[in-house]
Amino acid sequence: MIGHRILTNFAAKRYWQRIPDFNLSHLLLRVPLALLFINQGLSKLPFDPSAGLGMGIPSLVWWFVCYGEIAAGLGLLVGGAATLPKLRDLSPIAVFGDLLSRFSGVVMCCITTGIIWTVLKPESLLTFISTDYLHFSLWTGGLYFALRGNWVVASMNKQTVAISQS
Repeated sequence: MIGHRILTNFAAKRYWQRIPDFNLSHLLLRVPLALLFINQGLSKLPFDPSAGLGMGIPSLVWWFVCYGEIAAGLGLLVGGAATLPKLRDLSPIAVFGDLLSRFSGVVMCCITTGIIWTVLKPESLLTFISTDYLHFSLWTGGLYFALRGNWVVASMNKQTVAISQS
């Protein structure tokens, strides 16, 4: 029994050591999500308050939707640039990139939630999830970056601090 446990732990350690470390995998989610938001925002330009009013959205809120989509997409891209190897070593840039990624994620969630509630008006959450995968994916993508930020940089910095303290 004890021999099996040691063998299992040893095999698990070797397994995790053999997996290549790809710290830029978040870009595979970040870039398409950002480009989709930027595209949606650019499709609403030039700003026309009557387009928002036609959906029951006040002009000021429509302005924030139009420019917020573009800004959130750009913020997600710039925040992602702060995770690149040369930039993430500079602490102020790493922190700014994390905050920008989180803020952009919050903006994405707010805009998508507003669209869901005011324009789509689904009958139930289950109906919404099963029929409108696009807006659900946009919302969960925004939520992911709002909660995780630049987790790659944060986890690397935690490891560096732990090593320097020991």
